[in-house]
Amino acid sequence: MRIVVTGASGFVGGRLVERARAAGHDVVGIGRRRLDAEGYLSVDLGRAHGEEPPPLPWRPEAVVHCAARATPYARRREFEADNITATRTVVDWCARRWGRPRLVHVSSSSVLYRDGDQLDLTEDAPVGPPFANDYARTKAASEEVVAEYEGSWVVARPRAVFGPGDTVLFPRILAAARAGRLPLLTGRETPAVGDVVYVDNLADYLLELAERDDLGGVYHLTNAEPVEMQAVLTEVVERLGLEPPTRRVSIRSAMRAARVLETLWRVARLPGEPPITPYGVGVLTWSKTFVPDKMLRDLGPPSVSVAAGIEEFVAWQRAEWEREGA
Repeated sequence: MRIVVTGASGFVGGRLVERARAAGHDVVGIGRRRLDAEGYLSVDLGRAHGEEPPPLPWRPEAVVHCAARATPYARRREFEADNITATRTVVDWCARRWGRPRLVHVSSSSVLYRDGDQLDLTEDAPVGPPFANDYARTKAASEEVVAEYEGSWVVARPRAVFGPGDTVLFPRILAAARAGRLPLLTGRETPAVGDVVYVDNLADYLLELAERDDLGGVYHLTNAEPVEMQAVLTEVVERLGLEPPTRRVSIRSAMRAARVLETLWRVARLPGEPPITPYGVGVLTWSKTFVPDKMLRDLGPPSVSVAAGIEEFVAWQRAEWEREGA
């Protein structure tokens, strides 16, 4: 197939480009960053709405829209530009210039999140409001944009993507551990459990969704094996030779501190992101699991287990630290 992948300079999009090319597809990647790479175009989709698309060597048969501002904290206007306006740009190009190719939109399971445990969520679970944060709000809005597309489309909602090249889930935890700031959260009678998805499994699922125009609607994409979130993160910390967390902090105290810090960052317009956010605390605090029946029926089981995925991530992270001399 001839496939366009947006967000090709990012974690998920970059991996999808690799997997798609390895499978024999012709791929053009689009991303915000400037890269000197064959088959890659630098385009800021959040600023390109209303403009003509970049010239392609062919008319695409499928577009996988991975581009997004995927972070728990950023300016509201950045989320709106990179998650809503960018999606409008892609839908517009698909509809008016690219011949209405199959559109696979990578959204997020966070569109469903509430404070508190949510177990066995299905694709029919109600989307907010309220929303956990601006990321979730703008990803939900992007789904509405895609639903207006007159061509063939499908929405994918991954849950907690991890693996080599991770820029969101493990890096923040490891940075806190290296700085001695990673606590053990207390206050639950039972550990919080959650679904995750290994990046290669996600890329393979997205590729299959691009190839099969008989599939539509929404798909929750996970490894179909929920894990104890704090236990997994502690295991990764220990296997990388870092001191495991010993300082105990109640969930209530951690959430209160996260809300104060996020408000301070927003009001004072401080650079970067707060050291902790309510969303980040929630990942370790609340159980979030998903019924995988639709995914397993239509796309099959994941090829890489969580344990094998952690093994790959730990090996990659060690190599990265050695390369950096850290």
